[in-house]
Amino acid sequence: MNLLYSQDEEALRDSLRDLLRTRAGSPDDGFDAEVWRLLTVELGVTGLVIPEKLGGAGASLREAALVMEELGRFLTPVPYLGCAVMAVTALRVAGDTAILPRIADGSVCAALAVPFAGPAGDVRVTDGTLTGRLESVADALAADVLLVPAGGDLYEVAADGPGVTRTPVVSLDVTRPLVDVALSAAPGRRIGPARPALGAARTAGAALLASEQLGVAEWCLDTTVEYARTRIQFGRPIGSFQAIKHRLADVWVSVTQSRAVARFAAGAVSGADPDGAEPRLAAALAQAHCGPVAVRAAEECVQLHGGIGFTWEHPAHLYLKRAKTTSIALGTAAAHRRQLAGLLGLTPAGTP
Repeated sequence: MNLLYSQDEEALRDSLRDLLRTRAGSPDDGFDAEVWRLLTVELGVTGLVIPEKLGGAGASLREAALVMEELGRFLTPVPYLGCAVMAVTALRVAGDTAILPRIADGSVCAALAVPFAGPAGDVRVTDGTLTGRLESVADALAADVLLVPAGGDLYEVAADGPGVTRTPVVSLDVTRPLVDVALSAAPGRRIGPARPALGAARTAGAALLASEQLGVAEWCLDTTVEYARTRIQFGRPIGSFQAIKHRLADVWVSVTQSRAVARFAAGAVSGADPDGAEPRLAAALAQAHCGPVAVRAAEECVQLHGGIGFTWEHPAHLYLKRAKTTSIALGTAAAHRRQLAGLLGLTPAGTP
């Protein structure tokens, strides 16, 4: 029995794997609508952290983290992080439940309109309409509703409504498309204060992104170990060479540590205050550790596969690109280490 996962969580993982392993490849637009329908309607995973009285499962972010882990393992191109994690967290903290039942049943996809990496956008509010620009927003391509921070408040804006333009941008990771959102006198409905909602959403997003990075690293390790067992060089499996063994053993240790860190972070943000000191500390710790581990696992996957690992036909490059992009999303490892130092009352090395 794995003490990091409950029996219910292991059952959910089995159901997810049964579904996701049958779907391979990435659609041209980076969004698999059929898988998203199955996840939302058949499995109901978008409603995991939504209360039962609103049509959800009444579970916690621990269960949502398990979904993130499996989506990372299979590199599934769906907007789960932006919708079911960050948008739902923001709405719950803001105290607005109007669209939560529709998110739970899969009839609406919402996205928190903040840059996936980089500085915040500049959106102004005038007589209930929003004008401004937000660059590199993740999971907004498939969204029906955008949650836009503006003027200190959070607004609900129809993604296909008047004055809203979404322009896809070239992204390193084709399995998670980014869009620039331009607003020109777009009508919006005020939800509530933006600061607490955004803080909680970013903390939850960072914590659960670590589970996605764990899934990426696990796939890279498992795939490389299997390849090392079957690839013959000089009459022997390459996995029998000591240098290969040591490199894979180092990755295994790092991935095992990442699993504990990611599960701790998921548990920490599942409490009553998702943006309290402990959740922020756990999320920063998880990102500082899991991001670099996913990158290293993906790099080793590419290199130890030899020539085939560098081809477009092998999926290793997709996992490397996902690992690279998530390592800077919602803050780099260095930024999270600085945040950790501040939360612990320490002074980072080199800081006056």
